[in-house]
Amino acid sequence: MKRSQRGVTLLELLIAVTLLSLLSVAMFTAMRLGLSAFTKADSKLMLNRRVAGAQRILQSQLEGLVPATALCGAGPAGGGARYTFFQGDPAAMRLVSTFSLQGGWRGQPQILEIFVIPAEQRGVRLVVNEIPYTGSRGAGRLCTPGSNVPQFLPVAAAPTSFVLADELAFCRFLYLGHAQDPNQPDVWSAAWRNNLLPLAVRIEMAPLDADPSRVQPTSITAPIYVRRDPEIPYEDKE
Repeated sequence: MKRSQRGVTLLELLIAVTLLSLLSVAMFTAMRLGLSAFTKADSKLMLNRRVAGAQRILQSQLEGLVPATALCGAGPAGGGARYTFFQGDPAAMRLVSTFSLQGGWRGQPQILEIFVIPAEQRGVRLVVNEIPYTGSRGAGRLCTPGSNVPQFLPVAAAPTSFVLADELAFCRFLYLGHAQDPNQPDVWSAAWRNNLLPLAVRIEMAPLDADPSRVQPTSITAPIYVRRDPEIPYEDKE
């Protein structure tokens, strides 16, 4: 008697391989779509964190302003004129702050150069330079004597410049001062030409492309609580 032989035909094998291939392609496609969605979500999250972090850094830098002075125009033999170290222009600002990018609130005072430059592709960007503050003579290297306020040297971007906001439609600085009439509200101006510090600083900016799904750079207003006149010497008296 002949025994029956069981096995798989070639057609059945081809069908099984085809189904396995289709299942593998479907699994790899699902994995690729999942990884792509994860990468996009992670990229958007990092951009949101960067924008929010830059906003907090800028707010802290402005709130850490200290009433420093600069001896402008001083030479090896001395001389020079002493001014309050603060530059308030529509697209450039210099000040001394106790908050630094590397040391935070624990670092030494820094001269901050916050200014607006053209972006690499389109729009403008907001950048900041940090220079250690070594005293009025060191700060005086950035300025020359003027009539009421010092004349500052132009600011320039460097490889160490930190980008606070990029691809902005606009970015401008405003400074709050007392109105000439005491009965009128305080006035915002595009330039500060006073040897005293302003009451507040506002940085207005808007993104080039509005995207509701992302954290957008917004305007910042930082009040200046320091009311000490650097020209008046202060000392403790018994």
